[in-house]
Amino acid sequence: MESGPAIFAGVVFALFGGALLVWTCTRVRRREPVAHGVNQVASATLAGIFAIVALGLGGYCLTRL
Repeated sequence: MESGPAIFAGVVFALFGGALLVWTCTRVRRREPVAHGVNQVASATLAGIFAIVALGLGGYCLTRL
């Protein structure tokens, strides 16, 4: 019964992290701002870090089954 929430949380983290990483890479490749009013390098770096952390949390949740 405990594996259901872990699977749900792992999938949500993985989908969010993957989508954020793809969106950030697309914005950087098009030379568009990742966040308005913020340095482009800093915002892309921070978004990339959060995407990798979310992917890592998703992997962690899915391996703890």
